Amino acid sequence: MSNVELRHLRTLLALRDTGSLVEAADRLFLTQSALSHQLKDLETRLGCALFVRKSRPVRFTSVGARLVKLADEILPQFDGAMNDVTRIVGGDSGRLYMAIECHSCFDWLLPAINVYRETWPDVELDVSSGFHFEPLPALVRGDLDLVITADPIRSLELTYLPLFGYEAVLAVASDHPLAEASWINPHDLTPETLITYPVDRSRMDIFSSFLEPAGVEPNAIRTAELTAMMIQLVASGRGVVCLPNWALHEHVEKNYVVAKTLGEEGVWPNLYAAVRPDDISAAFIASFVEIAKKTCFATLVGIVPADEDVAASETVSQ
Repeated sequence: MSNVELRHLRTLLALRDTGSLVEAADRLFLTQSALSHQLKDLETRLGCALFVRKSRPVRFTSVGARLVKLADEILPQFDGAMNDVTRIVGGDSGRLYMAIECHSCFDWLLPAINVYRETWPDVELDVSSGFHFEPLPALVRGDLDLVITADPIRSLELTYLPLFGYEAVLAVASDHPLAEASWINPHDLTPETLITYPVDRSRMDIFSSFLEPAGVEPNAIRTAELTAMMIQLVASGRGVVCLPNWALHEHVEKNYVVAKTLGEEGVWPNLYAAVRPDDISAAFIASFVEIAKKTCFATLVGIVPADEDVAASETVSQ
């Protein structure tokens, strides 16, 4: 039935709803002659009559009634979809599926999302942890729309929007021998149990920026998904953990653990919002990035503006 067009379905609905050719023509802003010609053309295409002439109200044939039923089913869906498209193109709505590679980011992400929902109530929003899959390749495939990451993959066609810089520090128990050190040397971790999130070590600052360049491997590695559990393990002397300075601030203030600098100068990564290059101009995505930055600088202790030189070199759109 490729001969039937959306305009034909709209005409049949107008004819059903008004009951006459004259009133249907008025509703569709057509002359009665043009409306009659359109209906006759459709009947010619289909090879059958669609309604009984000179009946009032209009009485449809079985074919006409079936097309009216189709119009009732199709047109609301089509019109709703086009409204959505218009809103998306205009930047008022869309889909924002995101994942985070930094589990401790939940502390600031949830407040940012609450503010964002108030500003963009029509955006379809969902958040997942990136622990058990690879978020950045999923972003490239279109399964996600934004990824919070500290580890850009330069070979992927993605753009990394800098959120802030932070210091990655080592948390040790208050009675641990390293608690008195001026800073941590990579070899200091050789006898230690290192507690990490259950992600690949290539995505962790403690390995990529500190241990591996020095050729050092900790004595053992233990994983935990919850930051609170990590802190508890460290406080009880069952290991050490590398976390963002802002994630440790509260626990250091309460003397649960001691935070130590990695190396004499420290390790200072940037945190990014990764998006596809074509989505940078989407208003609802750009707004989330700005809301996230404002939320972070208003609530987190110890963060700094992202290193713009590093950010520029890692903003990749190949």
